[in-house]
Amino acid sequence: MNTVTHSAHRAPQPFGDHLRHWRQHRRLSQLDLAQEAEISTRHLSFVETGRSVPSREMVLRLAERLDVPLRERNALLVAAGYAPMYRERPLDDPALSAARQAVELILKSHEPNPALAVDRHWNLVAANGMLPHLLTGVDPSLLQGQTNVLRLSLHPLGLAPKIVNLVQWRNHLFERLRQQIHATGDSVLAALLEELRAYPVPEGADELHMDGEHLGVVMPFRFRSTHGVLSFISTTTIFGTPVDVTLQELAMETFFPADAMTGEVLRKLSPA
Repeated sequence: MNTVTHSAHRAPQPFGDHLRHWRQHRRLSQLDLAQEAEISTRHLSFVETGRSVPSREMVLRLAERLDVPLRERNALLVAAGYAPMYRERPLDDPALSAARQAVELILKSHEPNPALAVDRHWNLVAANGMLPHLLTGVDPSLLQGQTNVLRLSLHPLGLAPKIVNLVQWRNHLFERLRQQIHATGDSVLAALLEELRAYPVPEGADELHMDGEHLGVVMPFRFRSTHGVLSFISTTTIFGTPVDVTLQELAMETFFPADAMTGEVLRKLSPA
């Protein structure tokens, strides 16, 4: 409650400061962005310094050229004095019923392979019936309330001790998170990355050196289970043309068996 009150009394950030942040975050000069947006450098400079008020169309044009996520495009519009353009509905909102059904269909039809959906901060939104088989032995504290998939994966009380190629998988997840932070500028993700980096690597974790050639074609996820070492490859699915903040930030992580033994184990575990 105190945080909300404090935020309410804090002066809103001017549009020019928002714009400058995103321009610098994308490592563009004023000249670069002006050329991209087909406006004069002088006009862009006036907008950034507050000497000129951009039109709504100009705000959206600059946001598009800077590849600003929908959530932050709303912030840019509000800072410029306009109403937000993109709605943010919960996934159970009736307006998102078709999208929700698509998510459920993808997750369910992926069985007997594990699949899950996460939000922009990697919090678990939904999963199919195979995910619990991978969570055996996880400390219950990591599953209470909102479950963060990255924290669950790399925490010493989570899946980390069971991941055979932990160092390799950590590096893979860190790189994905860095790319996401670069795209969104999200401070919560930046804090999450620092937290994950601080987790100790369990003794005996397989330190794979990355100097040589990769023997496979994709990064594997190798997981030690009571049925032996399961090996997975994964894909990420997102909505192609979202105009809702929730849908743009939703991602589905689907895992496939990387060898015949893993496929056979998953078929035996499936209730179907």
